[in-house]
Amino acid sequence: MLNTDLQNFINNHLNKNIKEIAFKKNPFPEYEWSWILNQIQAKKKAENKLPTWFANKNVIFPSVLSVEQTSSETLAQFKATLFSGDSFIDLTSGFGVDDLYFAKKFKHVFYCEIQDDLAIIAKHNFNELSVTNIQTFSGDSIEYLKNLNQNFDLIYLDPARRDGQKSKVFLLKDCTPNVVELQDFLFEKTNTVLIKVAPLLDISSILNELKNVKTIYAIALHNEVKELLIVLEKDFRNETELTAVNILNNGKIYQDTFPLNDVKDFNLSLPLKYLYEPFSSYLKLGNYNTIGNKFDLAKLHKHTHLYTSNQLIDFPGRCFKIEQIIPYNKKELKLLENTKCNITTRNFPLKVEEIRKKHKIKDGGECYAFFTTNLNEDKIVILCKKITT
Repeated sequence: MLNTDLQNFINNHLNKNIKEIAFKKNPFPEYEWSWILNQIQAKKKAENKLPTWFANKNVIFPSVLSVEQTSSETLAQFKATLFSGDSFIDLTSGFGVDDLYFAKKFKHVFYCEIQDDLAIIAKHNFNELSVTNIQTFSGDSIEYLKNLNQNFDLIYLDPARRDGQKSKVFLLKDCTPNVVELQDFLFEKTNTVLIKVAPLLDISSILNELKNVKTIYAIALHNEVKELLIVLEKDFRNETELTAVNILNNGKIYQDTFPLNDVKDFNLSLPLKYLYEPFSSYLKLGNYNTIGNKFDLAKLHKHTHLYTSNQLIDFPGRCFKIEQIIPYNKKELKLLENTKCNITTRNFPLKVEEIRKKHKIKDGGECYAFFTTNLNEDKIVILCKKITT
């Protein structure tokens, strides 16, 4: 437990310049100065991401990097809604944020972490947060699982995406632990495996490397894809489902499930009255045509993943009222010169910054401009007003 004076010192310096604090004399010689500085930085990082941990004065934080890499509470809470049962084991627990929320859904939770310092911190924090159904273990979690004489309702792991040289890897077989090699063993201990992977991982790569893939979730927070979740089910042989999830600032959740393969038939149209841009999690799954059919919308072009309609609908993404459509040329773009405008490009040869520089358009304001290609292969600019819901 942190003494009151140290707690106050950390809290009083959360908004101070850490470089300036570092040059001051350590007022708590019983603690390493570098450790105190890390507590300040890590707690500040946790303020919005981990409010439960931030609010507890006795919580101890690991490195700033560990806090940056851990799941946010919002994502952990959502994941825990997907499963429940008697026993759960996390083979790569880290700071333990996910485990705390799974502990609300499972009677018995096993926390496993190869880094001893992280395991000690997590155990301390679970006690401070009054969580009593989590058993912690430090060491090789695979060996630990082999020696446990029990099965689990759910096995969870988040393989490390760096190799021994700390370089990023992009295939599951190159991550640690290697879930590709471990699949058969894991199914000896459970019927359901949940794997968290980075959003950069390609859906087709997942399906090529893993078997018995029941569902793949693309989860976005405030329209930024944060992670992919892969659900493996023992003996599952049916077609994989793809689920897009977007969690908004106000707590509203958009969630839709799509078949693995995108449909071939879809409607095309010139821009109508309204324009729709899907959330990033929906685009990540690649079912661009199915999106249009599911919400009864037409696409602007087979490679332009923007949608249009004459009637306004509740759509999982940004919605706009089209105010003007102009051909893309220097003469027409004069009307935006030296004005503020939010620019988006879809199926367009120039990048946003190139457009800004070429046509002297400033960032910001209430104008929204989509630089895109229509069904006639014309380069156009759609000027819109954003619809807030």
